[in-house]
Amino acid sequence: MKNNEEYVLLDSGNMRKLEQVGPYRLVRPALNAFWSPSLPESEGNAADSVYTRRNDGSGGWSGRLPESWNARYAGFLLKIKPTGFGHLGFFAEQIDNWNNFANLIGPGMNALNLFGYSGLGSMAMARTGSRVCHLDASPCMIEWGREIQKLNPDVPDAIRWISDDVRKFVKRELRRGSAYDLIALDPPTFGRGSKGEVWKIETDLPALLRDCRELRHKGHRFNLVVSMHSPGFSIMVLERMVREAFGSGESLESREMSIAESTGHRLPAGISLTWRGFCD
Repeated sequence: MKNNEEYVLLDSGNMRKLEQVGPYRLVRPALNAFWSPSLPESEGNAADSVYTRRNDGSGGWSGRLPESWNARYAGFLLKIKPTGFGHLGFFAEQIDNWNNFANLIGPGMNALNLFGYSGLGSMAMARTGSRVCHLDASPCMIEWGREIQKLNPDVPDAIRWISDDVRKFVKRELRRGSAYDLIALDPPTFGRGSKGEVWKIETDLPALLRDCRELRHKGHRFNLVVSMHSPGFSIMVLERMVREAFGSGESLESREMSIAESTGHRLPAGISLTWRGFCD
């Protein structure tokens, strides 16, 4: 593993991916990996645990794993906790977005991270010297994020951790007259808020984007970063939605997110868009 990284995507294929996460080798679903694995079958057979998703949407891990362990990735010491959904607490494909925050914001600026999950994006924002508001509907994810922050003492104590429904929180921020220089969001296809509120991306994302536009720091250059993993939302669809809400701006860069494999290939893992400019 290079550069002291303790997470490596070793291989993918047959709709699965083989990962090394600290001392543990794991196999998880990769539903878009329609090709054959590059590594010998013995490499996958040596996995410590395999996550299997059942037809009813549930799933589980085989073998024995600890409840949690630590591993380094993207300049952070992570607390890994295998969940019943097959997640580990971070999305490796977001690394380019995390690294790019330093080019978008800096000291004295305000950043908002919606659907912030375990907070690695928020911590990357805080490292730029910005004041950060992190929001996720799950109190458990907020606590997980706080635990990871404690493992990384170089991350400034400049993050407000909030568990709330995204739409309700943004509406309150509008009434309060809050303003941000950067808003990042990684909306799910479907979800529920802290009090059971239902989120559907096809109906709720357009309105949320319009509200985010009104939260811009007027007169300043504004930065929007949107990533998603929803079927049916191509780069062209996302670009059109963002332009409808924000206009053309100065620049709009979109890309297919992916994770580098030890084999030299890359595993596609969603799409991402960065919009910059003035929208007064």
